[in-house]
Amino acid sequence: MRLLFKFNLIFLVVFVAGVLGAGKISYDLLQSNAKQEVLNHARLTMEKAVAIRAYTNDQIRPLLETQMKYTFLPQTVPAYSATEVLATLSKTFPDYTYKEATLNPTNPRDRAVDWEADIVNRFRTQADQKEFVGERESGTGRALYIARPLRITNAACLSCHSTVEAAPRTLIDKYGPANGFGWQLNEVIGAQVVSVPMALPLARAEQTFKVFMGSLIGIFVAIGIVLNVMLYLLVIRPVTTLSKVANRVSLGEPDVPEFNTKGSDEIGTLAKSFARMRNSLDQAIKMIDT
Repeated sequence: MRLLFKFNLIFLVVFVAGVLGAGKISYDLLQSNAKQEVLNHARLTMEKAVAIRAYTNDQIRPLLETQMKYTFLPQTVPAYSATEVLATLSKTFPDYTYKEATLNPTNPRDRAVDWEADIVNRFRTQADQKEFVGERESGTGRALYIARPLRITNAACLSCHSTVEAAPRTLIDKYGPANGFGWQLNEVIGAQVVSVPMALPLARAEQTFKVFMGSLIGIFVAIGIVLNVMLYLLVIRPVTTLSKVANRVSLGEPDVPEFNTKGSDEIGTLAKSFARMRNSLDQAIKMIDT
């Protein structure tokens, strides 16, 4: 087996191991970063909803208390305001959704579907859980969602949602007496759910991975070519020439030219040593002949 073949075989093994190892690490890292990016967007949207709810409750609702005596204004409800504002946002970014999924909502549009109801029940059975993150298949592809429990912590909410008899007549006139009642203090009645698409960040991660792996393979190939050229010029060619000279000398050929080298590296030192050995051998043969 030739030296150059052995070298390339070892280099190929190192190359494959390096590419596979770097590919696995970089792919996992890029996928993790993409998911973290999506999660950050989801949390930012969630915080927007929380801010809208607080603004509505603290500043809008007090301004409309007088009008509420004559007609129910859903704009005073924090959940309604947050849903409306983020629904407007979803017109520009249709894959970003926000919903206050409720098991027994006053407004039918807030009723939890099956997978949302599972999240709400999870919060109801695990009271200490403050946030839940998961993935699901949506109509536009893979989506990441973040959910937080909606818990009745303010007794004032029960003035509208405890019983039909206690609820304001204006609320009954607008939504009817069938839904949104029977809530209890400290009960988890729903969940804030933000859903963010993963397709674009994951596609960017895939593209970055392909560019990185292409660059890495290109660098390895360039290094392999340079190393092969250097190995051939600096090692293989002079060693091959030296081995041919040594072989002819060992066969007793008389007029074998010397291997001339001006280098002071290991190959040059070997050639000079061989020349001295050859001269010594010639002198010994001459002494024997005389």
